[in-house]
Amino acid sequence: MAGEQLADPPADCGLCPRLVAFRGESKAKNPDWFNGAVASFGDPDARLLIVGLAPGLSGANRTARPFTGDYAGDLLYKTLAAHGFSTGTYDKRADDGLYLLDCRITNAVRCVPPRNKPVGAEIKTCRQFLIAQLAQAPRPKTILALGRIAHDSLLTTLELRRADYPFSHGARHDLGDGRALYDSYHCSRYNTNTRRLTPEMFHAVFTTIRAELDQG
Repeated sequence: MAGEQLADPPADCGLCPRLVAFRGESKAKNPDWFNGAVASFGDPDARLLIVGLAPGLSGANRTARPFTGDYAGDLLYKTLAAHGFSTGTYDKRADDGLYLLDCRITNAVRCVPPRNKPVGAEIKTCRQFLIAQLAQAPRPKTILALGRIAHDSLLTTLELRRADYPFSHGARHDLGDGRALYDSYHCSRYNTNTRRLTPEMFHAVFTTIRAELDQG
């Protein structure tokens, strides 16, 4: 579909000069890595859309699939499997045969940023792809923001005031159009090592989401 194509930039996207340069540096060091703008992964008709921050340097930037190949993916995909959102076995490779069920994963920024910190202009420039993703038919019923940047970018995309939907781990926000936005701390190694996010906390968010989806 044309809408689906618009929801993902080309792998050689050149919209953000700093990110293009950083991808080039990565390619020089690791020529066998993907080193490009990472497309969304999962069912285009999914009721659940998960939005992360950006590809990890040695994760999605290497493997070309969101959250694949780094610690954040280990926790995310294990949790998705536990709640019936995937089939197959996650093996940290884009060709591992894993499929998502009623779930799609994307990022607020599609190219790996230096120090994993995109700047405001890059988030704004990449938002066009998130807008297209959210506009696809059928629209996702439930959106899960992993971290504050994803949360804020989603609210801007939906033209909603941040003050009305404050980020809080485990929060559920009624978007007023039949959709709900859930928040979770990002499943990064830093957050789990510091116990800001525990596996139990992460599972609890998905338990609530699964129950809501199962209710129709």
